[in-house]
Amino acid sequence: MEIDLWTEKYRPQTLADIVGQSAIVERLSKFVERRTLPHCLFAGPPGTAKTTAGMALARDLFGDSFERNFMELNASDERGIDVVRNQIKTFARALPAGDAPFKILVLDEADHLTNDAQHALRRTMEAYASSCRMILICNYSSRIIPPIQSRCAIFKFARLREENIADRLDYVAKEEGVNLNPKGKDSILYLANGDMRIALNLLQAASSSGKQVTDKVVFAISGRADPEKIRGLLSTAISGNFDESLGILKTLLLQDGVSPLDLIRQIHREIHSLELVEQDKRKTLERTAEAEFRIAEGADGEVQLTALLAHIALGQDE
Repeated sequence: MEIDLWTEKYRPQTLADIVGQSAIVERLSKFVERRTLPHCLFAGPPGTAKTTAGMALARDLFGDSFERNFMELNASDERGIDVVRNQIKTFARALPAGDAPFKILVLDEADHLTNDAQHALRRTMEAYASSCRMILICNYSSRIIPPIQSRCAIFKFARLREENIADRLDYVAKEEGVNLNPKGKDSILYLANGDMRIALNLLQAASSSGKQVTDKVVFAISGRADPEKIRGLLSTAISGNFDESLGILKTLLLQDGVSPLDLIRQIHREIHSLELVEQDKRKTLERTAEAEFRIAEGADGEVQLTALLAHIALGQDE
């Protein structure tokens, strides 16, 4: 059956196909060569090939017996102790099939496991290490209890560089016959922010109309604002023209349909590039962080953003 999700269709199948994580791929390839593997902890931002690396490692190691010796679970679906006692323990205690030296269990979003579940997992890792090796995947390694961290080889995945994602976008666009405009590609790279999954999803969504993928199309389907408009908003506020900046804000919220939470996060990103004295930039970032927290907690987004613009335009604390 043809795979219609490009993130799955173009997921690397072997370690050699993974881009942007060369140091990690090199270390994992050594494990494959020696047919040995410790328990591992893959940590890093979303869309940086953590799950892909675990699956590719297992494919390279097991070959034809991959399906019989590999299991993937998502801890965000079942995060309690029962999933460890039942599914994980049942898989881990069974002997590997064929000539495989052990089985591999990939536990995605392991940082969603409760503390009790993590302690039970630690005991399972110790008891069945001869028959099963575990690869725990998380965004924040600090949420994994120290006893598990001490039993794992830890791999830190970094956000992908723009050139790595750009090359993949060009390849997929060519394979799918997508007319990807240079500005469209730049806008995808901006919104992806180092996340390959987001980049491919945006490309697929933007190409669904059958038209050329331009920056306007990408920002329209993403529900995010063009960074040029954000810079214009901030520049107008910094110049002291509060009323005009307020008009731009209303256009972004009401006409363009950008959500206040997405907008405040884009503003935070663009503030770093503003030509402000260090003290003013620090105060503006503090106000932006406060506004984002309040919006995330349910405060009125337009009110919070208006107050932020007033602060920037007036150039004062209160």
